[in-house]
Amino acid sequence: MAVKLHRCGNQWLKIGAHPCWKVEKALIDSGVEYERVPGPLARGKREQLFRQTGQRLYPAIELEDGTWYREESKQMTERIRAGKLGEPSPQAPEGGYNEARSGL
Repeated sequence: MAVKLHRCGNQWLKIGAHPCWKVEKALIDSGVEYERVPGPLARGKREQLFRQTGQRLYPAIELEDGTWYREESKQMTERIRAGKLGEPSPQAPEGGYNEARSGL
């Protein structure tokens, strides 16, 4: 099973400054199998994202174990490229990801 990349619906926008594309490109370059899950563009309609991460910002990654991971795209790409996507963040509360929650 692959991780799920929850991202904006602007999948055609593939420029380096776009946070969703930066994270998706890091997944591709690192050979991480993923499923793209485009969501609503309007922040007010991102209810599932808010329930799972406490934020209404993309991108977010849903790991195979149901845990959600969300940080700024720069930190996300660094973690992915370092091969540490499945590891807890050093700043995270005990046993969890920084700014992430397991499925509710």
